[in-house]
Order: sequence, then C-alpha cells, then structure tokens
Amino acid sequence: MSRFIATSAIRGAHAIVGEAEQLLNDSLKELGPDKPVGFPNTAYFLPVIYGLTGHRVEKLGDLERPVRHARGLLPPVPRENLWLPYLGETLDAGMATLFAEESIEGVRFARGEQPEVRNGFRFNGPIDDVQMRSWGIQMVDGRMPGFAAIVGAAKSNEVAVKIVRELQSKGLLVFLSSSVNGRSIVDQLLEEGVELGYDTFTVPFGSDTYSAIYALGYATRAAISFGGFTAGNTRDILLYNKFRCFAFALALGQVDDKKYATAAGAISYGFPVVADTLIPNINPTGITQYEHVVSMPFDDIPGKDDVERAERLVQRCIEVRGVKIKIAKIPIPVAYGPAFEGEVIRRDNLRVEFGGKGGMCFELLSMKDMDAVEDHKIELVGPDLDTAPEGSKMPLAIVVEVAGRKMQKDFEPVLERQVHHFTNGAEGVQHMGQRDITWIRIGKGAVSKGFRLKHIGEILYAKLHEDFSAIVDKIQVTLYTDPEKVKELLAQARQIYIERNVRMAGLTDDAVDTYYSCVLCQSFAPTHVCVINPERVGLCGAYNWLDCRAGFEINPRGPNQPIPKGRLIDGTAGEWEGVNQFVYEHSQRAIERFTVYSLMNAPMTTCGCCECVMVVIPEANGVMVVSRDDYSMTPSGMTFTTLMGTIGGGQQTPGMMGHGKYYLTSKKFLLAEGGFKRVVWLSANLKESMAEELKEVCEAAGDPDLLDKIADGTIATSVEEVLAYVTEKGHPALTMDPIL
Repeated sequence: MSRFIATSAIRGAHAIVGEAEQLLNDSLKELGPDKPVGFPNTAYFLPVIYGLTGHRVEKLGDLERPVRHARGLLPPVPRENLWLPYLGETLDAGMATLFAEESIEGVRFARGEQPEVRNGFRFNGPIDDVQMRSWGIQMVDGRMPGFAAIVGAAKSNEVAVKIVRELQSKGLLVFLSSSVNGRSIVDQLLEEGVELGYDTFTVPFGSDTYSAIYALGYATRAAISFGGFTAGNTRDILLYNKFRCFAFALALGQVDDKKYATAAGAISYGFPVVADTLIPNINPTGITQYEHVVSMPFDDIPGKDDVERAERLVQRCIEVRGVKIKIAKIPIPVAYGPAFEGEVIRRDNLRVEFGGKGGMCFELLSMKDMDAVEDHKIELVGPDLDTAPEGSKMPLAIVVEVAGRKMQKDFEPVLERQVHHFTNGAEGVQHMGQRDITWIRIGKGAVSKGFRLKHIGEILYAKLHEDFSAIVDKIQVTLYTDPEKVKELLAQARQIYIERNVRMAGLTDDAVDTYYSCVLCQSFAPTHVCVINPERVGLCGAYNWLDCRAGFEINPRGPNQPIPKGRLIDGTAGEWEGVNQFVYEHSQRAIERFTVYSLMNAPMTTCGCCECVMVVIPEANGVMVVSRDDYSMTPSGMTFTTLMGTIGGGQQTPGMMGHGKYYLTSKKFLLAEGGFKRVVWLSANLKESMAEELKEVCEAAGDPDLLDKIADGTIATSVEEVLAYVTEKGHPALTMDPIL
C-alpha cells in the first residue's frame, strides 16, 4: 500500500480527533455535560457511533466515550518513507476519523451551529429517518441502485452539473459535501440553477469534509433498519454495506489529509474512492469488492471535451463499485431517470402547464385489438409547447392505446398509473395526479433544449415496452391539445373511470380464490411475506391486488406469486390453509400461522417500508395508528421510527403491525377486533389528509361522528390524555369487548 496515502490518512485522523477533543472539552465547560445532543428526526442517536459501537449519545457528556475510543484507535503517524503492506492501521485511523467527525457534528448541533447556513443557503445536514425509509423500497426493487458521495469541487461549473446529471440519470442518490480552497460543488450547482434537495435526490450535507459523515450515517441506519441488525453488530453492518449498499465516494479537486482520513473510513464500509486528481491507487485487497482507490486525473481522461470526460469519470465510478443500472435509453433531448421524479417546476421557471386550477388535463390508457394499434405511432393533435406564450396554460389529453396477447382489461389502470412515474422521469417535467386531475408543468430549460409533447409519447412508448413487455406487444400514443377535442375526450374518459370504479368496488376478498404475495422487501426482512388481497393493499401502499396479478403475468418468477387460499380456517380472523402454507414456505419456515384480518391473532409480519404502524392501547381498549411521515411522539412512548425498529425486519408481533394507510378504509379492517371503531388515536396528518374517506368509513360503521371522537397528536401524546379524550367523547371502543 502507498506510504503516501497511509501517512496522509493517519496524519489527517490525528488532526480530526484532536479537533474533536478540543471542541468537546470547550463545549463541556461552556454548556455542561447535560446539554442535549442529537441529529434531528432520527431514532438512531448519532448513527455511526450508535450503529458501530451500540453507544447512545443523548447529551454532551455521552460524547466523551466515543472521542476517547477514537483516540485509542489511532496508530502512530508513519515515517514519510515507511511502506505498509496492509491497510489495517490506515483503516483504524479511518474509523477513528468517523467517530471524531460525528462527534464534532453532534457538538455543533448542541451549539446551534448546524445545519450549516452559508451565503444565505441552508444545507440539509443529516437525512431524517422518514426520508431514509421512503427510499427503502426504491433500493430494494432496483429503481435506486445506490448512492454517490461527492466531496470537493469540480474543475468547472459545467463539469459539476454534468457529473451530477449523469449520476441522477442513472438513478443514484447524490450526497454533496466538502470544498476545495473554500469552494464547494454545492456553490457550483447553485450558480447554475440546479435544484438541490430530497426531491431531486441531491442532498447538500455541508461545506466542510466533516459533513461527509452524514453519508456514512445514512448507510449505517440502512443496515440496521433494512438489514435487521442490532446496534453494535459492527461486522454485519459493514458487510451489509459492502454487499448490499452500492455506494462510492467521488473526490473532486485536491485531496488533503482530512479527506484521505475520511476516505479511509468509507473504505471500511466497502465503499471505494475515485479521485479526479493524481493520487496513488490502491488495488484490490478485499475490503471493497474491487479497487479501493482509483485515480483518474480529469485532464488525462480520453475525450473530446470536459463534458465527455465527466461522463467517463462517472462511468468509471460505476464500474469500480459494480453498480447495476437499469435505465432505458429514450430518444429525448433532456436527461431521464428516477432522480427527476420529485422535480418541482416553479412559476419563474415555467414554460407551459397543463391542468391544475381551471385547466383540463387527463390521461387514459386502454386495451385495443392487435390490428387496431400501430406500434410506435406517436401523434400530436393541436398546437405544441413552443407555440404557447411563456407561463401559459394549455389543455392536454394523453391517450395511450396498447395491445398484447396477454393484456387484460383489468390491467388498464395498473399501466395507466405508470404514466405518472414514467413522465416524471424527464428533466424539466413535473407530473402530479392521475386520471382527470392530472397536472403537468414543463420548465423553460426543457423546452429550450428541444423538448416537445411528442417526447412524452416517446417516454411512454419506451418505458411501457421496457417494464411491461410480457403483456404489451404494441403501443401507440396520441396527444391532444385542441380544446374542443380534449373536452370531448374528457367526457368519454370520465365514463370509463366510473366503470372501472364499479368493477374494482365489486372485487372483494370473497370474490377471488387467489391472493398474491410480495417479497420485494426480503432483502432486508428475510422472513417477511406481504399477502395482498383485493381489500388490503401492501404494507408500503404501493401495490394492490391487481398490481400484483399484473406483476405475476409480467414476471412469473418475480416477487408477486399467486397464493391459492385453500381451506378456510377462520373467516373472521382471515386465516386460510393455503395462505399459511405459502407463508411458512416463503418465510424461511419462520412463520407458521398468518391471519389477514387480525392484529392480535398471528398478524401479518412487518418489513421496514410500511406506511403506518398500528399498536394496541389497552387502557383505551383500542388501537393507535401512526404514519411514517409523523415525526412526533405517540401515546405508546415511541416515535414511528422507534416502533419500526421494534417490529420491522420480518417479525410477527401480536398487538403491533405495519400496514398501508388505505387499509383504514377497507371493510375488512381489523375484522377480528371489531373494525374501525377500535381506532382511538390517529396521526394528525392522516386524520386531515384522509378526512373524506374516513368520514365514509365512520358512516358505514354506523357512527358518523366517530372521526371526531378519535384523538390525534394535536390532542393527546400520552395514554392518559387519549383515555381522557375518548372518555369525554364517548368513543365506542370503551364499551366493546376487551381487545386483550
């Protein structure tokens, strides 16, 4: 191993640990040992320290132990001419660096100095638990193949933008930190008008190297949450990241001692480092899957210009880490990938919009006979984007017609819902809603690059063929902007929507003899099997029974498999012999019994991606339901994240269960325990956002005022407060049979 890297990394680690010691000592004197310490909106304390040592940091005094541990890991700084044949001491220095950096950031939060604000821009700081979990499904099903941690600054603003766009187009998360000579890649991107934040998968942690620790904190929490490992299980957490979390560090510009030290810590996670400057290489020795450190001096990369060199730099990063990219090449003039799905087109950047308040915009996908569809026929009827005044509103109808030997009528809404995801993948395009409440905005930049309405057709054509080739053989797309034609077609589409609703409303659990499984989450919850039936969506809320049936048709060996119900054992609890047998065989024989309608009697297992968690509140003879985007404390004394840490990973926990939020509206909701009348506490955001649907549920339950009798986080955060409220309101749960 290069003596230069070893010397630099160990020397940098000594400097960072020394700074952590000094900062902690000064803060202890100034603020006292009981000053609270913690990152916001996480149940994992300071996650690297907590994950790798099991030590919980909740106040300043708790930092003395990890800082002391970091000092103990430090090897002596090698002599400049000393050659080391192994990575051991350098990796120890890297781990010491991570503990010290996280301690520094913890102290900064205690001092009110984080998240960082520089030149009027507020950096993100650490990723919260809700966002980490929301990305979980995308990592499991391959839409998000990994993340890139960029430190430093690129050769130019143009190169910075190209690197980030290339990473986004491949579906990678992009974490940004550090700087070179006071200039950060964040500065470069902001100067070019690049949107940063969760919505675009580009998270600016901070302007110094220490903030890179947040990327490792994210990786640590992922291993605990999705891998099911307990805090302090260092070996398994690091190996999980080596083999399951496809991440790498990209060092742009000069690499100083502190960056070498931080890179050594990243290597311990199995994350290789690629630099665009001349530094020594470290070839494979087993810590990472391939090379540990790769040097690619930017100006030496073969290419016609800097843009092409940036593309090749990103490609090399992907090769070194072994990232698997599954993005179709679509002939459109803007970048395309899942990173753009959350892009927001603001008013000052708006070129044209369709739908929204006072507008007409809808999308309709229908099945046709084979000879009625001309494959790859894309037509526009009416004016195009470039003819409309800047900032104007136009009507739009997106009509997709498909044909296929295995296509079925019931698959139409399944494929139609994909229009939202597929269209949103284009840079400069914002898509919201579905059916006749669709709202699309096109940015000025996209139109100036040549994006036109026909490119929406190209996207839908390419992605429907790519993702649904097993059931779709031919696709044609017609886009209408002529107002009279859009109005005429909208009336026809609404009639079709009504017919679909009637068909779905009649689809009940009793009307089918087969349920479907989803085991996408078994990579991080090995014993979890999601059983999806017509009246209960998957735990993540993303898959319903028709989706899974379509998924099985598309990929018969995929995660969605048919489950013959078999002999009925208990209709009230929802227990069938065939379901039990399937779950037992597909849960590594860990789960012997499985009910679909009960919380107390062998309930469904829980993964790490559920939308809600339900927990019994025995004092009120009912249950509470907390959503994953509720950050507040619940009457159980635990936040959503803590609850998930208790029951996630594929566990079956009577009295606690994960579920999708629309399970609340199901006629089979808690059938064994008495239905929706058992709910005594709801997250306030659920109560508000689902108010209309829940009012219908309450009326169906024979108590139209029931929703008002249910407490929420604005009313009660303790069991005592819940009990007082439901007693005052006369909640029916108090007079029901005991739930325990």
